[in-house]
Amino acid sequence: MILQTIKSPQDLKQLDEDKLPLLASQMRDSIISTVSENGGHLASNLGVVELTIALHRVFNSPDDAIVWDVSHQCYPHKMLTGRYGQFSSIRKEGGISGFTRIKESPHDYFDAGHASSSISSALGLLAAWKLQGRNDKVIAVIGDGALTGGMAFEALSHAGQLCQNLIVVVNDNQMSISPNTGALSRYLSRLTTGAAYQKIRRRLDHIIDRIPYFNRHIGKVIYRMKRALKGLLLSNNLFVDLGFEYAGPLDGHNIKELENTFKRIKKIPRPVVVHVVTKKGKGYSPAENNPSAFHGIGPFNISDGSVEKFNALSFTEAFSRIIVSMGEKDSRICAITAAMSKGTGLDTFSRKFPERFFDVGIAEEHAVTFAGGLAAGGLIPFVAIYSTFMQRSVDQVIEDIALQNRHAVIVMDRAGAVPGDGETHQGIFDISLLRCIPDLDFLTVVSGRDMELCLDYAVNVCKGPVCLRWSKNSCPSEIEEFSQPVVRGRGILVPAEKISPSLEASLEDADKDGRRILLVTTGSMYGETLVAARNLLMKGYLCSIYVLRFIKPFDTEYFTSIARDYNAAVIIEDGIRIGSFAEYLDMYIHKTSALSSIKTQVLAFPDEFLSNGERDYILEEAGLSPECIVNAAEKLF
Repeated sequence: MILQTIKSPQDLKQLDEDKLPLLASQMRDSIISTVSENGGHLASNLGVVELTIALHRVFNSPDDAIVWDVSHQCYPHKMLTGRYGQFSSIRKEGGISGFTRIKESPHDYFDAGHASSSISSALGLLAAWKLQGRNDKVIAVIGDGALTGGMAFEALSHAGQLCQNLIVVVNDNQMSISPNTGALSRYLSRLTTGAAYQKIRRRLDHIIDRIPYFNRHIGKVIYRMKRALKGLLLSNNLFVDLGFEYAGPLDGHNIKELENTFKRIKKIPRPVVVHVVTKKGKGYSPAENNPSAFHGIGPFNISDGSVEKFNALSFTEAFSRIIVSMGEKDSRICAITAAMSKGTGLDTFSRKFPERFFDVGIAEEHAVTFAGGLAAGGLIPFVAIYSTFMQRSVDQVIEDIALQNRHAVIVMDRAGAVPGDGETHQGIFDISLLRCIPDLDFLTVVSGRDMELCLDYAVNVCKGPVCLRWSKNSCPSEIEEFSQPVVRGRGILVPAEKISPSLEASLEDADKDGRRILLVTTGSMYGETLVAARNLLMKGYLCSIYVLRFIKPFDTEYFTSIARDYNAAVIIEDGIRIGSFAEYLDMYIHKTSALSSIKTQVLAFPDEFLSNGERDYILEEAGLSPECIVNAAEKLF
């Protein structure tokens, strides 16, 4: 097997050209096999196999830096940079990351996981090298989806101004996570279909390739000629206007054409954009036919691409059903996503109410401010964004939503522990970042029915900004308490007798002995807290659960009326501990005379970034597993 012999890019350079198609095929087989077991990003990685081979054959990584935007498409890069032997462990506990990671390899220059940052990072690295007299190359590889992010345009503008010889490879597959929308997508399509220019360009390349001596020395002149040719045959070129040379569009699956182009571009002392057209999911028909479904996917059946279905309703699915129902009843409701219609559950709404659905591309900041504008116009916008991506929009939430008291509803999926995707995708910062914002109601959802009630509150009761969060998890079984009406600031008490009715006698003994514990938890941690509560009840403690519907505002008097009946409290939050609600509540308990005798323990994510792993593993490592909750409670006695 050729792939097994590639221990570094130098081995790849020594490989005969006629063996490259077989290598590409073996890489695709390995990616499909591994992702079918581990889950991961399939379609994007299948689409960049030949591009990755060409980059590593022409450039000299790690002396030359290849910077992958988002870096979810770095699987072929990892295979060719000495990590094929570890590839089967990708996204698993103790395994390699599904994204580039500095600690893994000198070939990974940045820890990446969010879109539109590669050009900025690459330009900064290149500028630093130039100041130090270093002349190695820096190549930023960015998808057309990530190119919709405003940060990418800021970096392109700066790169043209600096006039550094940065190479930007635009991987144009006409797909981000959701189908690309907007003017940029149409613009790239127009460049791709410039037939007159393409015909002349190919003839010119063919002529130059047949003149060996001149081919080595007149690269700059040739690309100047091509630029002039584009000026005649293309009405405009955004990249040229920004100060870049432009090459392309190129067939992203033709290794020879890619290599020849990259070799010429290495000689140009100016910033260059290389426009490469690839097919997402290349080589695996289910992914080719439905690249959105195979962008980020769990384990699947290779033969037909099917994924095992579970009966349990996820929070994402629950939201999808609820917002469609609400949209049918209230024409003011509209929905916004940042290229995540399927992942956030808005795909059904987009089909049902296309005129009230807005996909703004990978532009979370714009999404939030745009929602403020919709709210100013009398609509009720829902902005659905993953917790980890909401970090990009904190300023917009403060300035354009909360400060102006706009009635917008921000819903954050993937809050708390997120399996598989590692440090860059954990939803653990939202509470600390957003809880401090004035006039913002902040809710955590515990079940499908509770979500329905909380969203109704957000639309029909609250008149200002509202934020709700839930996890990438299945909804728990419904109980009567989850259907309690929403009262601003108040949570849900699940008493011990509802947690384990069969232990009534033991509860009486625990009550007499003063072994009364209150477990206070965010909605996303209810499942783990329930398991812990049952274990504590079995051990002879009277244990109840208080689910925090509201992170903010918080009805302290109501909480005091409940907590005063307990001897101990464990506060469990699936967010970072520093700046957490849990720390605030712990302080409140100790400063309140009616509660000051209560022993407390705070369990939240530690002050560190998290590694790969499934949800259970992440929570165990962070000290938030059911066993950790039980141990913390017992230590209080």
